[in-house]
Amino acid sequence: MLSRSLRRPCAFSACEILKVTPTTPKYNFHRTLPRPNVQPTKPTYSKGLAGVIAGESSICTVGTGQGLNYRGYNIMDLVEHATFEEVSYLLIHGHLPNKQELEQYKSKLASYRELSPSIKVILEQLPSTSHPMDVLRTVASVIGSTEPEDVENRTVSGVRNNQWESGDRLIATFGPSLLYWYHFHKSGTRINTVTLPNDTVAENFVKLLQQTKDGQEPDRDMIDAVDKSLVLYAEHDLAASTFATRVTTSTLSDLFSAITTAIGTLRGPLHGGANEAAYHLISRFKNADEAEQSLLKMLESKETIMGFGHRVYKNGDPRSNVVKNLAKNLSSKIGTAYAKNLFDVAERMEQVMMREKKMFTNLDFYAAVVYHLCDIPTDFFTPVFVIARTSGWVAHIIEQRQDNKLMRPTSIYTGPDPQEVRFMKLSER
Repeated sequence: MLSRSLRRPCAFSACEILKVTPTTPKYNFHRTLPRPNVQPTKPTYSKGLAGVIAGESSICTVGTGQGLNYRGYNIMDLVEHATFEEVSYLLIHGHLPNKQELEQYKSKLASYRELSPSIKVILEQLPSTSHPMDVLRTVASVIGSTEPEDVENRTVSGVRNNQWESGDRLIATFGPSLLYWYHFHKSGTRINTVTLPNDTVAENFVKLLQQTKDGQEPDRDMIDAVDKSLVLYAEHDLAASTFATRVTTSTLSDLFSAITTAIGTLRGPLHGGANEAAYHLISRFKNADEAEQSLLKMLESKETIMGFGHRVYKNGDPRSNVVKNLAKNLSSKIGTAYAKNLFDVAERMEQVMMREKKMFTNLDFYAAVVYHLCDIPTDFFTPVFVIARTSGWVAHIIEQRQDNKLMRPTSIYTGPDPQEVRFMKLSER
């Protein structure tokens, strides 16, 4: 420490006091240093969120090199050995049900098939020209209003309107609601939406669609095809509708609002509506040769061909061969020239797209053929998708709530420079 005398102002420099020889400083800190010629880094983004990891999930693997799996179970094992009810239970509850759990689950779903008077009134009042997806979206809103989720006890087991009960209510009600609306506006018939207590979702749907009378057995191959399609459509990680579901859930909104969000998202032709668009394309052609020639012209003019390619799968959709075999079997069993020709046209289109563009069919392409051969109206294709995917949506809602954080991304601003924009009074504009 310097002595008191050295603390007083003096004529000596610090260098003289400390006997240090002054040196020329390396930098002159009294003038502005030249800035390096480095441009600021422009933020980047992934258009459409392609390749962006938005969270963690234990529900499904897609495009990870391990194939498509639900809760670790390979989709091929599930579609071959499990019913949609088993898969729905797996997704929502986290494990495959034992025999008792499965029977209880099927019984619970069956108990929800009788529509409430309020739903029937609204279905009758909806225009006959309504899109079936709008019908299902309305049904979700109505049930959410008349039987709302118990927000205070949404995760409490045993509470009637907890998240599990609310999800099951929608899975069981969507099909009967759609077909009640369909038959009422088609023929004025108020159908009974309750079928046998042990009927699967697929059996109930086919019976109500065909209006199979008691004692009559519906076509088992059609029921099997619909059931397997439900398994294939049940879950697919963060597809657009599922991501939208989780965004809504992250705001702490209710389950019905999240499902309504999902239905609106799935309605678009780039997502769920692709199967309808695929059928409209397939049905344009009279035979396989015409399909090939027309497809080549479409490719030359760079038109979009629905039903081919996938954002995630680069080496083929693992679900596609399953649904193609279902289409082939149905075509052979029906045996008509029309059914055989429909499959032949679709298969030729697949061959052309592979030869010309190295593009694989996705699930939607042959699902469109299957649904048509099952006499399902074309504008019902995506609603059937809804019935299946609701199980996956509910699973993601439950998982999001277990470790929630509000989803709030940012964007890269591309508008006018705020420094160059001057507000003008109304009289000056």
